[in-house]
Amino acid sequence: MIVLEKRPQPSRAWSLATPLVAVLATMFFGGLLFAALGKNPVEAIGTIFWEPLFGEYSFYYRPQLLVKGAPLVLIAIGLSLGFRAGIWNIGAEGQYIMGAIVGAGVGLAFYPMEAFYVFPLMVIAGALGGWAWAMVPAFLKVRFGTNEILVSLMMVYVAEQLLASMSLGLLKNPEGFGFPGSRNLQSYASAHNAELIEGSGMHWGVVAALIAVIFAYVLLNRHMTGFHIRLTGEAPRAARFAGVKPARLILFCLGVSGALAGLAGMFEVSGPSGQVSIDFNVGYGFTAIIVAFLGRLHPVGILLAGGLMALTYIGGEIAQGSLGLPAAAIQVFQGMLLFFLLALDLLTNYRIRAARKEVA
Repeated sequence: MIVLEKRPQPSRAWSLATPLVAVLATMFFGGLLFAALGKNPVEAIGTIFWEPLFGEYSFYYRPQLLVKGAPLVLIAIGLSLGFRAGIWNIGAEGQYIMGAIVGAGVGLAFYPMEAFYVFPLMVIAGALGGWAWAMVPAFLKVRFGTNEILVSLMMVYVAEQLLASMSLGLLKNPEGFGFPGSRNLQSYASAHNAELIEGSGMHWGVVAALIAVIFAYVLLNRHMTGFHIRLTGEAPRAARFAGVKPARLILFCLGVSGALAGLAGMFEVSGPSGQVSIDFNVGYGFTAIIVAFLGRLHPVGILLAGGLMALTYIGGEIAQGSLGLPAAAIQVFQGMLLFFLLALDLLTNYRIRAARKEVA
C-alpha cells in the first residue's frame, strides 16, 4: 500500500527541483498529446522550445520574448505578494483589462494633442484602474468577510463586458468605418509605448517588469511589510501575535497586485496591441498564476518563469503555423505545466513510501 508521510520539515531539494521536474513532465506528456493529434512529438516540442531561440528566424522571435514575457512577469510579481500571504487574487485578468481601458481612455482624451505628459498620465491612470478594480474584492473581504477568490474571478467577466462596451461605444474610433475598437495608439506618438531600442522588443513595460522584480525582492527581504507578508503565509497565528493587521495586509497585497496588472494592461494596449478591442485580453492574467507558482513565488524565479512561459507562447504560435497544431492543444500544454507543478509540489511536504496493509 502506498502512503503519504508528512516530512518533519519541507524538503529544500524538492522545492528547488519541482519546477524543473514539472517542465520535463509537461514536455513528456505534452509530446504524448501531440502524438495523439497525429504530430511528431519530438518535432513539436523542438519547435516550441528551440525555434524561438535558435531557429532560422530567431532574430525576429527573440525580441518577442520580451514583449510576451513583460506583462506576465509584471502581473505575476503582484500576485506572488498576495499568494505568499494567503491572499488569493484570481482576478488579475480583470484588473489587466481595466488598466488598459482607463489608460487608453486618458490617452485618447488628449488626442490629437502632442505633449510629453500624456504617456506618464496614462501610466498613472492604468495603475489606478487596476488598483480600483482590485479594491472591490479587497473591501468586500475586509468589511464583510467575502471570499476574494470568487469575487475577483467574477469581476473578470464584468471587466470583459466593459471592454466590449467600450470597444463598441465610448472609445470606438469615429473614423473606423463602424468597426469595433478604439483608435490605434501606435499612430499617436504621445500615447505610444514604442520600443526604446529599435528591433529589441524593449519597451517601458519591460523596464517596469524589471523594476517590479527588484522592488519585490527588496520588499520581501529588506522591509518589515515583506516580513509580515511571509510571516502571515507561513504562520498566521504567529503573525497575529506579532501585531500584523490582516485588513491592512489584504488592502496592500490586493492593491499592489491590481496596480501592477493594470500597468501591464496599459503598456500592452499602448504598445504591442495598439488599441482597445473586444478581443484585447488574451489570458495574461490567468497565465501569470502559472508563472507565479512556477517561479516559486520568488521575484527572480518569476522572472525566469516568465521567460519560459513567453517561450511557450512564441513557440506555440510557430507550431500552429508550421505543424498545424490547434491553439487549444497549446493551451492544454501550458495548463499541464501548472497541473504537474501543483501535483509534484506535494513532494515538498510529503514523502511517498510503501507500507504493508494491515489485516483487520
